[in-house]
Amino acid sequence: MLKGDFAYALLSFKNNSYEVEPVLGEIKRSLPNNHYISVTMTGKSVVQADVNRASRDDMKKAERIGIPVAFFILWFAFGGIVSALIPIAIGMIGVSGTMGIMFLVGTQIELSNFVLNVIPMVGLALSIDFALLLVSRFKEELRKESAELALTTTMKTAGRAVFFSAVCIFLGLMGILFIPLPMFSTIALGAMTVLIVSVLLTLTLVPALLAVLWPAIKAGSNPLHPGGRDLWYQLSLFVMKRPVRMALLASFMLMSWLLPLNHMKVAIPDAASLPQSYASRMAFEAYQTHFISRKSSNVYIVAQGETTDLKKEDWLNAYTLIQKWTIDPNVQRVDSVFSSLRMPPEKLYLLYQNPQFKAKYKLVFQQFVHKNRMLIQVTLKGEPSSKHVMSWLRLQEHEGEFSDIHYLLGGEAKYQQEVFDDIFHNIKFVLLFILVSNYILLFIAFRSILIPLKTIAMNLLSLGASFGILVWIFEEGHFGMEPNSIAIMIPVFIFGLAFGISMDYGVFLVSRISEAYQQSQDNRQAVLEGLSSISRIINSAAAIMIAVTLPFAFGEVVGVKQLGIGIAAAIFIDATVIRMVLVPSLMRMLGKWNWWVPRWMKKI
Repeated sequence: MLKGDFAYALLSFKNNSYEVEPVLGEIKRSLPNNHYISVTMTGKSVVQADVNRASRDDMKKAERIGIPVAFFILWFAFGGIVSALIPIAIGMIGVSGTMGIMFLVGTQIELSNFVLNVIPMVGLALSIDFALLLVSRFKEELRKESAELALTTTMKTAGRAVFFSAVCIFLGLMGILFIPLPMFSTIALGAMTVLIVSVLLTLTLVPALLAVLWPAIKAGSNPLHPGGRDLWYQLSLFVMKRPVRMALLASFMLMSWLLPLNHMKVAIPDAASLPQSYASRMAFEAYQTHFISRKSSNVYIVAQGETTDLKKEDWLNAYTLIQKWTIDPNVQRVDSVFSSLRMPPEKLYLLYQNPQFKAKYKLVFQQFVHKNRMLIQVTLKGEPSSKHVMSWLRLQEHEGEFSDIHYLLGGEAKYQQEVFDDIFHNIKFVLLFILVSNYILLFIAFRSILIPLKTIAMNLLSLGASFGILVWIFEEGHFGMEPNSIAIMIPVFIFGLAFGISMDYGVFLVSRISEAYQQSQDNRQAVLEGLSSISRIINSAAAIMIAVTLPFAFGEVVGVKQLGIGIAAAIFIDATVIRMVLVPSLMRMLGKWNWWVPRWMKKI
């Protein structure tokens, strides 16, 4: 089609989607590009190929930044190279092994390109965090007892906490599988795989390394001794003396971060998720500007008869449908064989049986009629993601079940409507599964009614605050970001990933508090001891997690940026405002009610 100085041609491929990239490369090399004419390609296949390439580059950049920063954080926290190298080694082995496993899986099923980013992001963060907890506890116990006893105590305490944390994260990721879309299921599969590999390495390889390397670990200095009256103890004491004021301050901060959620808009990513310099995005925007209206949506409807060819009744029924859609206030125009040839259905059906007439208008019939199928193109008022377009599509799909002629709806607007419906219809099952399963697991771990409720509520607060920050940064265009809607899959991914990771810190903290409470039966002293002893570890783990995830914010794909910033924000809020201020304040105020459980439950 030609319009002024611009023209476009449509190409269709017989290749599967995962086989198109090499074909696109060959076409691109053959395209003319000089001062007379410039030819570029766009479309879903081209954009997806660019997103895949950019995602791989983003992963490499993030690893080059994240791993060295994580090592220096560990070195600073432990004061010894050997202690710092063990978590890094576990993280690299875990990610490399999982990539190999997912390569084999990818030969059987098509994987989302986000798997390339999620595996290193989640794998490095969790592997290093798990190993950090074990190494830190081992060093602490090594100062009090022999290496053998220190390792035994470490596995009974920190090893138990790692196990329960891993199960919580696994359940969070498993919940994503309730959304029946390959994009979600393959990413959940990749994250679950790297989690399993990480926890197996932590519970097998890390103890083996500790048993062999304990002399070098013991020799390494540790400038930040836990349990003493150091900075963490003083901060913990400060919070414990002012529980009400600190809880109110934390709540105010969280509410201010939650406010932007009122303006949150989600959308299915398109070429705009790529940088403006990419040729596929520039071509897509030129196509939008010159050939289509951004305020309308094309819906392709295929009416199908019951026999091998369209009968007269089928032509009449199809025409009736077209007449109904033509007068619909939501419809801008209807294109069909009737509008092209401007004939009533009875006459057109009779002439269609005439070979000479059929040959004369061959191009028209090829476009709209094939055997027992008829194509109808409806142009709706509004963008594909608009609410009234989606409502119109749902209504027509429902009415199609009772129509005199069977028809199917397709096109970008229909695709977006089905994706939105699949997500929003199933999200309640995702939430229900994750919340209930995590509550049961935490109840088993801590034998308390309130602690699981409080832990889950705190996780939801940190996630809500991180979503608010995402909206503020991306939708309002702060920190130099191009204003953009939140990719519809990002909140689901962040919820599944960050909920489990936040639960990680919650389990670490409450495990130490519970351990101290079992010994003293003094809630205030237990909270103070647990908080001061684990604060350094939680903050080191959070700093490492942020170091691994935040570099993705400097990637090229908008969805990858949103995922990196969202998880980093959730972790930062959870490790500081939630775990260091709000949780201990609430536990201090609740006193012995933290550990209350009905008598009949104690017997189970």
